[in-house]
Amino acid sequence: MRIGELARQTGFSQETIRHYERIGLIPAPARGESNYRTYGPEAASRLQFIANCRALDMTLSEIRRLLSLRDDPAARCGAASELVSDHLNHVRARIGELQQLAEQLEVIESQCQADADTTDCGILNELDRMGPVGRDDAESSHVPGSHGPIP
Repeated sequence: MRIGELARQTGFSQETIRHYERIGLIPAPARGESNYRTYGPEAASRLQFIANCRALDMTLSEIRRLLSLRDDPAARCGAASELVSDHLNHVRARIGELQQLAEQLEVIESQCQADADTTDCGILNELDRMGPVGRDDAESSHVPGSHGPIP
């Protein structure tokens, strides 16, 4: 099947499929007439596996390692278990961080005086007064998908 059909079948964009091919998550497909990529059914299966991993918020590095284990019949399941255990520990740590964040947001939210002008807004004033909050690298600690589905 060509890339457009694979994209429709899997829900991935053509660009994402090409990206995964470039970084080695899916093997380069055969080229058919007019040099079009021609994917077999294993590509759809592999992309579904990747989608399942992404739904669990796994990194591309983690996915690459799991795919490597999936591709190696002699690999031991314990290696996959160790990776998932490490990921679970990361998720649990992140849940703790998010609970602290929720507490901070509750304090900020409690400063609201709904009828006040923005110059007297307790939330805005509290955000001005606060020192540095949380981690230095807020982007890396942000939970993907927390504001909606991952595109």
